[in-house]
Amino acid sequence: MLKNDQLDSWDRDNFFHPSTHLAQHARGESPTRVIKTASGVFIEDRDGNRLLDAFAGLYCVNVGYGRSEIADAIADQARELAYYHAYVGHGTEASITLSKMILDRAPKNMSKVYFGLGGSDANETNVKLIWYYNNILGRPEKKKIISRWRGYHGSGLVTGSLTGLELFHKKFDLPLSQVIHTEAPYYYRREDLDQSEEQFVAHCVAELEAQIAREGADTIAAFIGEPILGTGGIVPPPAGYWPAIQAVLKKHDILLVADEVVTGFGRLGSMFGSDHYGLEPDLITIAKGLTSAYAPLSGSIVSDKMWKVLEQGTDENGPIGHGWTYSAHPIGAAAGVANLKLLDDLNLIGNAGDVGAYLQKTMAEALGDHPNVGDIRGEGMLCAVEFVKDRDNRQFFDATDKIGPQVSAKLLEQSKVIARAMPQGDILGFAPPFCLSRVEADTVVEATQRAVTAVLG
Repeated sequence: MLKNDQLDSWDRDNFFHPSTHLAQHARGESPTRVIKTASGVFIEDRDGNRLLDAFAGLYCVNVGYGRSEIADAIADQARELAYYHAYVGHGTEASITLSKMILDRAPKNMSKVYFGLGGSDANETNVKLIWYYNNILGRPEKKKIISRWRGYHGSGLVTGSLTGLELFHKKFDLPLSQVIHTEAPYYYRREDLDQSEEQFVAHCVAELEAQIAREGADTIAAFIGEPILGTGGIVPPPAGYWPAIQAVLKKHDILLVADEVVTGFGRLGSMFGSDHYGLEPDLITIAKGLTSAYAPLSGSIVSDKMWKVLEQGTDENGPIGHGWTYSAHPIGAAAGVANLKLLDDLNLIGNAGDVGAYLQKTMAEALGDHPNVGDIRGEGMLCAVEFVKDRDNRQFFDATDKIGPQVSAKLLEQSKVIARAMPQGDILGFAPPFCLSRVEADTVVEATQRAVTAVLG
């Protein structure tokens, strides 16, 4: 198939790509890849290359590509009613139905859903609601948000601050002063290699307690965390971490925000990561898996406890001053309804747990003894391989070696399999669609083994 050179030129001349080395792309030093079609776990570009997408876009195409049920729901909704706003009590059949479907699946202490477009704006909403909540309760100083290093919560001003990754702060004058960070629950990268998991959890708790003491509990409004660290390395929490952290938060009257943009709606083999790890959040952030990315939609799920205070606030101050033009967009909501139905009808969450465990097991069998593989970890349909220079002494490669990106590039070049080189470390991440089969998982593992051998021997 001939390349559309005009499209390539238009891309470099006009399109500002996110998370891209802008100068290299503009100079033509990195490729333009135009995706044309997709089905199941495969995507195909304009040059006819068929690629196994073992990262589901950006952990988001959970039900797999090419689902006509969702496409039809979007088209039907667009023909019937393409748009109407959700302000001052307006709704659509799709937005109201989806709200009910979400709350039927959410932890039982949750009350209402506010809809946005993406995970970043959902977390911006969460922070505004937290500040409003404490103002209504007469606690104007209780406004700081504790996040974790290596957490990912978006790339706006507040949400980029919440994100604990250097790339999202560097040269952007972030983080903002209201956001502070604490220890990441990353056991493999603990400083003291003699610590057991239990001791490391105690260390994380002690660090959090010390930070609260320094800042003053009366200044700290909330703690935000992903049930399992996502972009920071696909890192499941050590055993006992979440119960211990929640005990600290309850003691100091600090709200918990569970960022379930990645884990919500089945990624861990459970409907929510909060269920999976026993979290009792005050707010839950949802996005990606809500529509499997067939249309943009996000949400903030608000607990009963917070909702009562928000109602009190509007009785005292009038309508709440927050909203987006596209909040509860009917096309996104229709996609969400069809997506959640598919998850149920096809038992895709069960498959995510089953095939995800198989992917982790076979990856460990294939690469667990490699001298440059330090850790293989995961949960549900998430898996990560971390590379080290010396596994016995846990000596890491120099960042300039770019081992993770090299393995990812070789995987694509040799086998047409897409995995993600994660930031701040030589980590190869996998987050396939939930419809991945065991045969396709074997393809991913065998291809990864070949790529690791090609780069590291």
